[in-house]
Amino acid sequence: MDRTSPLGAFLQARRARLSPDDVGLPRYGDRRRVPGLRREEVALLAGVSVGYYTRLEQGRQANASPEVLDALATALHLTTAERDHLRDLSATPGHRTRTATPGGTETVSADLRTLLTTLGHVPALVVGRRNDVLAWNRSCHALLAAHLHFAAPDDPGTRPNLTRLVFLDAPTRALYRDWPAKARAVVGNLRILTARNPGDAHLTALITELRVLSREFAAFWDAHPVAPCGRDVYALAHPAVGELTVTQQTFDVPKEPHQSLVTFTAEPGSPSAAALAALHQVTAVTGSGRP
Repeated sequence: MDRTSPLGAFLQARRARLSPDDVGLPRYGDRRRVPGLRREEVALLAGVSVGYYTRLEQGRQANASPEVLDALATALHLTTAERDHLRDLSATPGHRTRTATPGGTETVSADLRTLLTTLGHVPALVVGRRNDVLAWNRSCHALLAAHLHFAAPDDPGTRPNLTRLVFLDAPTRALYRDWPAKARAVVGNLRILTARNPGDAHLTALITELRVLSREFAAFWDAHPVAPCGRDVYALAHPAVGELTVTQQTFDVPKEPHQSLVTFTAEPGSPSAAALAALHQVTAVTGSGRP
């Protein structure tokens, strides 16, 4: 699928998930060799010529207008996040929901590091434009990755990458009770990151590595899920404090548009909240994220 342009691959994936019944088109009793809508059906629904739509899918048509993109989004029943992704994939820079940044080393401001420390008992981390962990507090380190060195994010050469951890790190995989749901969410966010940072060599290398080393990643990637990180609930099986359920929330950093603050909380008074409190106590006593 990725032999076509990123825009073409996305359009192919989205028309493949729809049937004529989904969009109110007659079938005329035909038998389809492949699932999903045909190109001419998408073109009809979007009000464009079949040739124009075909060129879009094949990467031979650049700079689709906002009106065409909106028409395609409606024809393909895209979600709000998918509509934004479609604009990001378009060749016109002004369509991107965020502007790409230079590919230099990412750093975390002193104010943001202070915030992580101040949060204290609330596990929190900062991720960058490639889903690298740029910084975390000790509670977050203990919750997600106590088997890694606490200072790993400080060195760009050893920074943990959350996508790589989910697919290639056995302790991280074991942490999530519903690992497929977590894996799909991570890939959905990675699709957004690649569209916002076209040509990023490090992202390209990461995707190539994961496609080679993980068949599961390749399958998720080819399905082209698109889902920004927002609010997700995960059941965890933690090696130190046992079963708990956490709410993961992701917040944009205003002055660093390609960085996000991620927090993990539990329902007040719940066993999960008690587990997080116990984990924080361990870090407070030992001065380390390691139980």
